[in-house]
Amino acid sequence: MVDVRRHFLDLIRQDGVRLAPELAAAFEAVPREVFVPDGFHRRDGGWVAPADPEFLPTVYRNDVLVTKMNGDVPVSSSSQPSLMAIMLEALDVRPGMRVLEIGAGTGYNAALLATLGAEVTSVDVQEDVAARARSALARAGITGVRVAAGDGYRGDPDSRYDRIIVTVGVAGFSPHWFEQLTPDGLVIAPVEHAGHHPVLSARPGGPMTATVVCSSGFMSATGPLGARHAGSHPPSAGELAELTEAAPARWSPPLKTTGYRDLWFAAGAWHGRVTLATLPGHLVLLDRDRTGGAVVLPDGSILAGGVEAERYTADAVALIDRWWRLGRPSMRSWRIGLALDGDPAAPIWVPRGFTIERQER
Repeated sequence: MVDVRRHFLDLIRQDGVRLAPELAAAFEAVPREVFVPDGFHRRDGGWVAPADPEFLPTVYRNDVLVTKMNGDVPVSSSSQPSLMAIMLEALDVRPGMRVLEIGAGTGYNAALLATLGAEVTSVDVQEDVAARARSALARAGITGVRVAAGDGYRGDPDSRYDRIIVTVGVAGFSPHWFEQLTPDGLVIAPVEHAGHHPVLSARPGGPMTATVVCSSGFMSATGPLGARHAGSHPPSAGELAELTEAAPARWSPPLKTTGYRDLWFAAGAWHGRVTLATLPGHLVLLDRDRTGGAVVLPDGSILAGGVEAERYTADAVALIDRWWRLGRPSMRSWRIGLALDGDPAAPIWVPRGFTIERQER
């Protein structure tokens, strides 16, 4: 088992993910299999049970483990470990800090935080998920974590925290979170942008702004935390009208995943119709009927279809040219202004205004 967990660390470190010694020790010490005692869904939908030969090898892959479905929609999981590592590094947790986690999942992330020396409160809106996380933490012998069933939008009223980490995709930051932070506190949250959930970092006080930690994809929250607002991009597109090549490839080799997501982030900052096309699975400028538009592929070529294909092709070309002309800024180059919007009865701080502050490759 020791060798399995050490190999696990190597998998997490792939693609340049940094693991501080303390965080590496936490990943090596906490038994991930204890947090999926009944099994889990693989990405392909297949179920892996504890008795299956591939159970432990799959648990210790750098991949998400889906633990609860609502029909065909995942509603609870253990996130991809490399993404967890990036978010935990950005959270900058030190022993003795009080951390509020929004979204308990399996309890594994809270266990890592506690192993880092934090005092953790984890809140999940699903009572059964909270109960299973609580049981898993007890089985793993993890202390210093309190798991409560409750509304993540409200956070933990009447308490104060040094850090808040959100493990579900949200449309914006709850004002309650900032009220519950100490003056030098920090919130790390995946906030919807153009069909994905870039992880943002924000602090209380002064003009409300955020910076980007990394790209990600998370299950989306419901209620006020998932409310649509004036700056919302259209929902991700399903199958589009027949697409044909509208513009040839712009570069070879194609953009790697990181570069493609950087382009995607910029396009979403500049154009309100940018979102995710589930087929063919790329950046799309979705037309007003949500049946066509223009799809930008990693090599810069453009596929288009529908009655407004020509218009959206021109928009896509302009976005690509603008990003390239500015030196292909990474998503970490941006500062994001925040404004209150969403449900008037339960507002959230949402992205509203994007500025390139630095070039970071």
